Amino acid sequence: MVEVYVENITKKFGNVIAINNVTQKFADKALSSIVGPSGCGKTTLLRVIAGLYDPDEGKVYIGGEDVTLKPTFKREVGLVFQDYALFPHMTVYENIAYGLKIKKLPKREIDKKVKEALEFVKLPGMEKRYPHQLSGGQQQRVALARTLVIEPKVLLLDEPLSNLDAQLRIAVRGELKQIQKQLGITTIYVTHDQIEAMSISDYIAIMKDGK
Repeated sequence: MVEVYVENITKKFGNVIAINNVTQKFADKALSSIVGPSGCGKTTLLRVIAGLYDPDEGKVYIGGEDVTLKPTFKREVGLVFQDYALFPHMTVYENIAYGLKIKKLPKREIDKKVKEALEFVKLPGMEKRYPHQLSGGQQQRVALARTLVIEPKVLLLDEPLSNLDAQLRIAVRGELKQIQKQLGITTIYVTHDQIEAMSISDYIAIMKDGK
């Protein structure tokens, strides 16, 4: 079971309290959204879970294990950012294979996993294209494939659809939900859009002023 649990998390930036003593469980195999206005602390909380920020107080548990002091690469989490963070000078294949190459997997296995990942996100045959040759929706799927191919225990999504137009957002969020259910992966989704959260979430947590 891969439940995520944050306990009494506080995070400060100078005199600003971004997260104020937050305790929350995120259910195993469910898609849970964190909803709130800009500056409420939702992205900061996601980054604390990912290990990109160290909390000033509190603990983070993934699958019952205290990972508070573990670096990101040892937490087995996958993170998709708002801007996708694709490498512009790399092909789709190279972007998706990046994490697998760091793990030093054999080339044949990398080829197989990249092909399967592209088929899974419905982008077969796109290996040789560059990010600038893709639509916003396709870039989002490549970012998702790059994250899923390393087989994380937890998927963290930081407003992944905010750069898409309204019509495409509706289509892609449906695909995201379908992929999440198919994989049965514990997912935490950050958004300011209440309608978006209600349309895809199993559970919703609301944040305001760091709480």
